[in-house]
Order: sequence, then structure tokens, then C-alpha cells
Amino acid sequence: MKKNIIHVLWMALAVCATSCNDLDEVVYSSVTEQTYSYSVNDFIPNIAGAYEPLHADYVGGYWQTQELTGCCIVTPPNSTGWDDGGIYKRLHFHNWNSELGQISSLWNNYFKGVILCNGAIERLEKEIIPAPSPEKKQQGISELRVLRAYYYWILMDNFGDIPLVTTMSQELPGKTSRAQIYDFIVKELGEAVPDLAEEQDASTYGKLNKWAGKAILANVYLNAEVYTGTPRWEECMAQCDDIIREQKCDLSPDYKDPFRASGVEGSKEVMFTIVYDYSRGITGNYLFMNSWHSELQKKYLLNAAPNMAGGPKGITQFIDTYQEGDTRLEDSWLMGQQFDAEGTPLYGVYDMAGEPLVFTKELPDGNFTSEMAGYRMNKYEVATGSEWSCDTDIPLIRYSEVLLMKAECLLRTDKAGAGALVTQVRQRNFKNNPDKATVTDEELKENSAYQWGYVENYSITEPGDRTPVKFGRLFDELCWEFAWEGHTRRDMIRFGLFTEKSWLSHKPMGDYRSVFPIPESTLIANPELTQNPDYTSGN
Repeated sequence: MKKNIIHVLWMALAVCATSCNDLDEVVYSSVTEQTYSYSVNDFIPNIAGAYEPLHADYVGGYWQTQELTGCCIVTPPNSTGWDDGGIYKRLHFHNWNSELGQISSLWNNYFKGVILCNGAIERLEKEIIPAPSPEKKQQGISELRVLRAYYYWILMDNFGDIPLVTTMSQELPGKTSRAQIYDFIVKELGEAVPDLAEEQDASTYGKLNKWAGKAILANVYLNAEVYTGTPRWEECMAQCDDIIREQKCDLSPDYKDPFRASGVEGSKEVMFTIVYDYSRGITGNYLFMNSWHSELQKKYLLNAAPNMAGGPKGITQFIDTYQEGDTRLEDSWLMGQQFDAEGTPLYGVYDMAGEPLVFTKELPDGNFTSEMAGYRMNKYEVATGSEWSCDTDIPLIRYSEVLLMKAECLLRTDKAGAGALVTQVRQRNFKNNPDKATVTDEELKENSAYQWGYVENYSITEPGDRTPVKFGRLFDELCWEFAWEGHTRRDMIRFGLFTEKSWLSHKPMGDYRSVFPIPESTLIANPELTQNPDYTSGN
């Protein structure tokens, strides 16, 4: 069909995928999109289908580009592998090029989301698919517009100037400036969010409701200075205030609650999430398979063994920033001696074969580690019997983010109250030390506890830029709260750290690295596009 052909050309999802010269169409069914008779039963699936790119290779595309490029998590090779042609080290070193698979996956998945939204909106607007009522039709179109705005936000955040297409056009699009994309997103969210459902319960779980839409808009405003050069702190705060005032959302009693393998559907804290269900083929949460040692299969009684000695692990400089008594350390990171399900100690089987399996904090550098070096992922619960992908959903927006966004806006506009909001978020993590949960506005303005610098043989050999981080303590709070959640790159850019500081084996590689290059396959497929500044073909 024409729409599928356009999709392939524009997104370069299948460049060089086939060398067949036989262009004769083989018809396997007389039913096509043009002849299929849609009914009202197709209304919900039409909308639901546009969410599919969120969970499609989330880990290998979005998550890796957001976390492995930052100062909290690294994937160095070890004796069992994890070099893979240097693709993970490229993200850590910031020397990626336009052919790196994770960057292509990020571009392709989220533009696929844009196209799916465009098609679904068109089918509702032209009444190709009937709606249960005019009100439901309007709400459905608005939900798709907000989802499309979310996809565009992620693309604009990561690539800067990008194509802007809102119809199933047959024309190959050129670039639209980042500032214009920003204006489009703000306009779309401003018009569509008021139509969304206001329930914050199982009926809206995994979907965009009004509060999730406002949180997305708040995020766009929070980073507006990066996107346009003009800060929008007051506008961000207004969206956060709307969410807080309505009291539809709340913090969960326990920090781990949003990351349980089941029972999260009624959460007041999880505002927008990626839903996974292995039995229904909705797969993609394989963070545990990447990060864990293969022997942990015996601890968690998995039906598949994790990938050898494991890949993603905590950077020592970040782990050292955690405050004493903060339970987010153990709630986010797997550390120390490991045991099987019956309490029997586990042992190393690779470069430290026969030694007790003890995950240690220290990393020698980002180039190579032993099988036991580095804390591993402990944030997302993994149910007994899980396969290569688990059923644990991945929250994209939590209510704690709303509180911390408002706290940041208060600090940046020199208004009081940030400390109280951060304290509210911290209280559940210091239940045994309630006095340590309290933080003041002035403390949040202090420098970060992160010891920046280039590491060789476990020690910082080149400190690099040690300029104090403005509101550095708040930056630390964001890292502690959202470790493993795909926030690090964006937060580091907003705080002016991403292209300035050194950490582990990373040194600054230029300000232009604050956006990724347009994938080479996309440039080949669409001659109307040009590469981002300072990137060249293959760079």
C-alpha cells in the first residue's frame, strides 16, 4: 500500500533489506485497507496500535542512548563479551557516528510512532473508522495528538531539527527547525490535553490521560531553554501546579511500588508507562537480561539465563554520591554477595571462576571489567519464571517527577519551597532515618557530590572541568530518584554537564554532541534531509 511504501522510504526502515528485482505484486487476499469494512469495534485498536513503538526496542534504542551516554551507567566489555564492535563504548566515549544502531533504532521507532498517529488520526477524522460517539471521537483524536507530540518531543530532544509531518503525505519531508518543532508540540498539547480522561486508575493505565499530558508539557517547558534559548520555568510550574492541585496523583508508599512485576495498574504515582506482557507477545523489557550475571538465573528462578557476566552497571563515581541511609541505593542497585533461591552462595564462572559471586562497586575504567565489577540493575522486579523479556512495565512518567520539576523551577526563579517538595519525595527513602529526609532550599543550591574526572586504574587521573554545578544537589537528587529510568542524558544537558564534564573513561567531545546525528540510512533514503552540524557521513 502507498502508506507503507512512504513509511519505508522516509524512515529508511528497510533500506537494503531486499535485492529482489521482481516488482510484481503478489496478492494473498482480496481484502485491503481500502476494501475492509471498519466498525466501531476498531475504534480502540486504532488508537492502541499507535502506542506500539514505545515498547519496540525501548532498551536497545531509547534507553541505551539516554543512559549509556550519561554519568550513571556504563557497559564496558568483559571476558564474556559485550564489546560488539565497540557500540556500547561509543555511547560512553561520545564518539558515536551516524551508523550506530542504537541511534537508528531511536529515530526509526519514534518516527514510526509519528506515522502511526498520523494514520490513526486520519482514519478518525475522515470517519473511516466510526467512533462510539462524537465525544469519544474527539477524545480519541486528542489522545493521538498528545501521543504524537510525545514522540516529537523525544525526537526533537535527541536530534534537534527534524521533519515535521502531520498527514500521510507522499512527499519526502525536509527539516523543520527545533524551535518550530517546539512550538508545534506546545500548541498540540495545549489544544489536546484538556480533552483527555481525568481518571488516574486502571482504566487509563498504559494510556495518556490529562495528567500525563500535562506532565509531558511541563517537561517540554522545563527544557525550553535548551530547545529555544528562552527559559519557561513559570509555564512548567503552572502545569505541575495543575497536577498537584487536583490530587489525582500521589507518591506510592514504597519507592519500589511503581516497579513491581504485577499490581501496578491502579498506581497513583505511575502517570504514563510502557506495558509489557510476555504471554501476549508484548516484549522488550530485557534490562535484567543485559545487566545480570548468568548465575542469577538460580537466584530469581528464571526460565532463561541472563547474558553471561552482564553488561550495564553503575559508574563508581555516581554510586559514591548516594547519602548514607538512602534506601534508593539498594532499591536500584544489586550489590555484594549473591545467593541462589535457597540461600546458597553463588560463584563466578568466567574470569574469576570458583570465586564467590560478589558484585563490587569499583570499576577500573570504562574499557574493560571483570565479571564481578560493578553494581547491577535492581530497580525493576523480575517475576519467577521470566523469559528473555519480563512482564514488568517501565514507567515513563511518575508523580515524583512532577514534584521535582516544580522544585527545579522554584530554584531557578529564586522562589522558596523547593526543599519542601524534594523532602516530600525523599521521605519514603529514609523511613529509618526520617531526619535525613529533610533538605532545604539552600542545600539544593550546593555543588553536586559527583567527583568528576577521567578514571584510569580505579583512580581519577585527570579532573577535567571541576566548575561547581549550579543547583548541583538537585541534580544529584534527580539521579538518585530516576536511576535506570532514561532521564540522565536530558538532565545532564539541562544542567550544562553533558558536553563539559569528564567521568570514568569519558572526556568532552564537543558541544555538538548534545544532539545525535541523523542516521545515515535515513539520509540515503531521503535526499531532502541534511546531516546535523559538525557530523559528517559516517561520523
